[in-house]
Amino acid sequence: MKHSIESAYCFFHQKWRVYQYSNSPQQKEEIEYAIASYVETMNSELYAQLSGGRTDFLLSHATFPTDIAAAVNQLEAML
Repeated sequence: MKHSIESAYCFFHQKWRVYQYSNSPQQKEEIEYAIASYVETMNSELYAQLSGGRTDFLLSHATFPTDIAAAVNQLEAML
């Protein structure tokens, strides 16, 4: 699972940094889509741990900024 944590951290961290400072709604949407696509294929145990049982974690536009920040923080602590 260590490889899954490292991979997810790298991907999420990179996307979060761009998302944070982007002024482009289109770019933010593309990042949300990329994260949602990644979630579909990521380690299910890791996703369950990050999401705390929330099925819409990282998948809801309304909570995306909070979710991605939380995921990056959790993954960083796991490294």
